[in-house]
Amino acid sequence: MTVLDLTAEQLLTTTRSVRHRLDLDRPVDPALLRRCVEIALQAPSGRNEQGWNFVVVTDPQRKAALARLWRRGLGQGDSPMSEAALRRAYTAPGSMEKVWSGLRHLSDNLHRVPALVVPCIEGRTDGLGADRQASHWGSVLPAVWSFMLAARLHGLGTVWTTGNMAVEREVAELLGIPYDEVMQAAVIPVAHTVGTSFRPAPRVSVDEVLHWETW
Repeated sequence: MTVLDLTAEQLLTTTRSVRHRLDLDRPVDPALLRRCVEIALQAPSGRNEQGWNFVVVTDPQRKAALARLWRRGLGQGDSPMSEAALRRAYTAPGSMEKVWSGLRHLSDNLHRVPALVVPCIEGRTDGLGADRQASHWGSVLPAVWSFMLAARLHGLGTVWTTGNMAVEREVAELLGIPYDEVMQAAVIPVAHTVGTSFRPAPRVSVDEVLHWETW
């Protein structure tokens, strides 16, 4: 398996949301996907419950059906961005235009991505308070980020998408996920990247978001 020559800092600062540069025509070895999940399982989880699951979809017909549901759910659950969030999002000229362009490209081609990975967590948080929500999501998000970092290290591109969440029950039926017991977190397109060189993204100043002692 190919492993890119990246330092830990390079890996952390160049793992990007990849949309345009997903190689839609190059298959991904199932053993490579399995290895990325193996690495992800080393992430911490609340009370060491390890309730995460990863559904890997590679069958063309099932991918096409999932892509149709994803497109239908896209944007349904979005809330308006705050003024501060909008300002940060548009900090770098052209940055959000690239995001929207990438999203359109992904929407048009999601069914062509070699693998779609649906990370899940056992137990549902519907109607629960912030404490339970935080604990539950804190048990799956580190594992998914580890999966995405492992994918980058092995020359694969990923992007976190949530188009499935507005149609989660239908996606669960399609993939045989027990909806009442298991909650989906995302749909992660996975493919080899067109080139492996990625750069750190423009970000707001650390002084704008770092607070010492109090807000």
